[in-house]
Amino acid sequence: MQLGAIADGHGTTFRLWSTAHDRCEVRVDGATVPMTEIGGRVFEARVAGVGHGARYRFVLDGQEINDPYARFLPDGITGPAQVWRSSHAWRHEHVVRPLREHAIYELHVGTFTREGTYAAAAKRLGELVEVGFTAIEVMPVAAFGGRHGWGYDGVAHYAPHAAYGTPDELRAFIDAAHASGLSVLLDVVYNHFGPAGNVIGQYSPEYFTKDVPNVWGDAPNFRQPWMRRYVLDNVRYWLEDFRFDGLRLDAVHAIVDPSERDVLRDLASLAENVLPGALLVAEDDRNDPAIIERTGFDAAWADDFHHAVHVTLTGERDGYYACYEPGAKTIAQTITRGWLYEGQPYPTSGKPRGKPTGTLPAESLVYCLQNHDQIGNRAFGDRLPAGDKLAAATTLLLFLPMTPLVFQGEEWGASTPFLYFTDHDPELGKLVSKGRREEFGKFAAFADPAVRERIPDPQAPSTFERSKLDWDERTRGEHARMLALHTQLLRLRREDPVLSRTGRESMSAEAMGPVLVVKRWTDTAARTLTANFSDAPATSPITGPVLIASAPIELPTLPPWSAVIVATQR
Repeated sequence: MQLGAIADGHGTTFRLWSTAHDRCEVRVDGATVPMTEIGGRVFEARVAGVGHGARYRFVLDGQEINDPYARFLPDGITGPAQVWRSSHAWRHEHVVRPLREHAIYELHVGTFTREGTYAAAAKRLGELVEVGFTAIEVMPVAAFGGRHGWGYDGVAHYAPHAAYGTPDELRAFIDAAHASGLSVLLDVVYNHFGPAGNVIGQYSPEYFTKDVPNVWGDAPNFRQPWMRRYVLDNVRYWLEDFRFDGLRLDAVHAIVDPSERDVLRDLASLAENVLPGALLVAEDDRNDPAIIERTGFDAAWADDFHHAVHVTLTGERDGYYACYEPGAKTIAQTITRGWLYEGQPYPTSGKPRGKPTGTLPAESLVYCLQNHDQIGNRAFGDRLPAGDKLAAATTLLLFLPMTPLVFQGEEWGASTPFLYFTDHDPELGKLVSKGRREEFGKFAAFADPAVRERIPDPQAPSTFERSKLDWDERTRGEHARMLALHTQLLRLRREDPVLSRTGRESMSAEAMGPVLVVKRWTDTAARTLTANFSDAPATSPITGPVLIASAPIELPTLPPWSAVIVATQR
C-alpha cells in the first residue's frame, strides 16, 4: 500500500499512517477533506477531479503538517506538497554495465554548473563521456532544508530537491545521461533524517527509536514495518520511476537494524529483483567485506587508499591522517591488501579495525584521490592542485584494477574549492556555523580562535557560490594537461589488453624506497607502473616501451612526483 498522494486520470487518493492522531484530513487547493481510517491506523481520502499540480497538506488533529511521502515540494520543505503525475516520455532504457567497466564521476547538481540545475548539468554530460567516464554518481537529491546544501540532511526522500528542477526535469537528466551511454547512480541517505523539516515522527513516533545509537539523533526504527517499507519502497522508486542504474548508500555502518533479517539485505535483494544488475555501493568505514560477501552489495568505498596517498602527497598528519605513514610503502601495502587496516589497532581509537578483503574482486573496492567528503570536510574546502603530484597520483589511480571515482572538476585539477555550505533558517544556521568552527578547534592548525574565524561560514551565500565549478579553466595551462592525462589514462584503461581484463589475482605492488612499483599481467603480457613519490629524482627499476607518463620522462630516471606505465615481459 502506497502512502502520500497517488494520482490517476480521475482524481487523487491521499493516504497516511498515524498512530498519534485520530482526526486526519487533507487540505487540497484550499478545501479540507476528511480522511477515513481503513485499518492498521492508515487513513485515506479519495478526491475526485484533483490531479497533477494540486497543492496539499495533511491536517492532523487540526494542525497542518507536510507529507513526508510527497513526490514534490516546489516551495521547499516548509511549503505545501504538490500532487505529481509524471508526463515524461522515456526515450532510453537503463544503462546497466559490469562493475569492472565503471569509471565513476561524482557530481553535486547545485555546484556542477553555474545554474545548478538538472537541465544545465545535462548539457555537460557529453564532455564527461569524451574524457572517458562511464558512470555518474549524483550526490543526494531528496528534499532538504533551504535552497542549497550537500543533500545529506534529506527529510522527504520521495521529493527531488526543488532548487535543482522538477521531478520530470530529473527524469530528463537521467534520460540524457543514458542517451550518452552513461550509467547513473544516486547517493541516498537512510541512516538518519535531517534536523530541519523532519515531520515524519509527528505522524507516528514509532518511525524512530531511541534504543539504537545514532550520532544524528533518534535512529530510524527498521523493526517498524512502515519505516522499513519507507526505505525499501524508496529504493524501488528511484530505480523504477526514475531509472537510476544503482545507488550509493551513505554511511551504512550507521544503519543499525536489530531485526532478524537486516534491512540492508532486504534492500540488496529488492534492488536486484527490480533491476537485475543494479549497482549497490556502500560507504562503510569498518573495512568489513561482509557488506559485499554477506549483505549483497556490489562494492564499497575503500578510503584507506585515499588516506595513504593523501598523506604522501601533502605530509598532513592531523586527525585520522595520523593513522597513515606517508610513502610508497604504505601505498603498496594498501593496494596489496585492498585496504590498509584489516584488524590492526586503529591509532585514534586503539581498537581493532577491519578484516582482510580475502577474495574480494578488485572492482568491488572503490578508490579515489578526492571526493565530496575529503575535500568538503577540510576547513577551506581546498583540493589537490593541478600539477605533478596530482598527475602522478592520477596515473596510479587509473592504472589500478579497482573501481576509480573522480570528484567533479578533478579531471582538470579544478582550482575552485568545494566548501561545506548550508541554507538553514537563522536559528539553526547560527548553531551550524558555530559548530563548524568549534569542530576544527581540536586541530593544531586551528588552535588559535583568530585562525578559526577565517573558516568560511557555511551559511554565507558566498560559500556556496565559491564552490561552483569554473568550466572555462579546463582549457588553460596545467588544467588542460590534467584533462588530457585523464582522457589518455581512461582510454588506456578501457582498451589495453592487460589493463582492461585483469584483477587483484594478477597484480603485485611493492615499494623500493620512494618508488612504488605496481605490476599487472596476463598469460602473455604485462604492464608496470613505477612512481616516484618524493621531492628528489629516483631511478626506475623497470624500463620498457612507455605507454603513458604523468610528465616528460627519460627512463630510467624518474623526476620528482612522476609516474610512468611501461609494457614489460610477463
